[in-house]
Amino acid sequence: MKKNLVIATRGSRLALWQANAVKDSLRKLYPFLELSLEVVKTTGDIMQDVPLAGIGGKGLFVKEIEEALLCGRADLAVHSVKDVPMSLPQGLALVCVPGRGDCRDAFLSVNYADMEALPQGAKVGTSSLRRQAQLLAMRPDLCVEPLRGNVDTRLRRLKEGVHDAVVLAAAALRRLNLTAPALCFFEVERFLPAAGQGALGIECRADDYELAGILQKLEDRATRLCVEAERGLLEGLEGGCQAPVAGHARLRDENTLILKALVANIDGSRMLRREKSGSSADPRGLGLRLADELLESGAREILEQLTRGQ
Repeated sequence: MKKNLVIATRGSRLALWQANAVKDSLRKLYPFLELSLEVVKTTGDIMQDVPLAGIGGKGLFVKEIEEALLCGRADLAVHSVKDVPMSLPQGLALVCVPGRGDCRDAFLSVNYADMEALPQGAKVGTSSLRRQAQLLAMRPDLCVEPLRGNVDTRLRRLKEGVHDAVVLAAAALRRLNLTAPALCFFEVERFLPAAGQGALGIECRADDYELAGILQKLEDRATRLCVEAERGLLEGLEGGCQAPVAGHARLRDENTLILKALVANIDGSRMLRREKSGSSADPRGLGLRLADELLESGAREILEQLTRGQ
């Protein structure tokens, strides 16, 4: 067994926290392993001044990391699942999905307690078309502005008064112990998260069976099933950062998954919501079937209009 393992990761504080969390978990299980981090700068990290939807969306934060795996510079990589495209490069596999963190979105402000307290025309920052659509569906008067950069940068812009409020992933705030003078969380029933939000994915070379066996010790079955259903939904919709698509699954019991989904136009004026239950034995199939139902119900038209408008 190889005793020196290199973990590829982005260099943001959140990415390093996630990679170190996996590193610490592996060290507890396998004290003999020598574990080190390889920081990789991705296209998404470099192009900070362009909205994600305008530069390709999913894959921007993983491509260079996957190249490090394929060429042998790294043995495994830790990703935020919501950044990982549905199709992985040949020779790589998402071998482990650990237990999920908080999947919700969070509202942060300096002066306003919650969405309802924001004044008419308030400026809200977000990097996500999914968040933008749901915000405008709730408050069409808001001015939703693009917000890129790591979590610390986004909070700094809030505190500098560039935005009246920002919406960020709750998991990122909890992992980095960050907050703002006003902080509240959107419940999933009201504000549907991105597919895979709050979950980590560990990727390695598909033929490294020994490492895959090691990483399986960190696998969480419930999280894996939910993530596979959510990714199946995105696969069926061909959705990513370029589309206002949301999906969240939960296990109702040992054998049944419930998947909620949303497809919207950018201004939130048209929003399709669907829910479907199915066997936990086929989570991807559940996602694909719900995607078909959404497409037949009008989601195809919404997504085609969005594509034509880009």
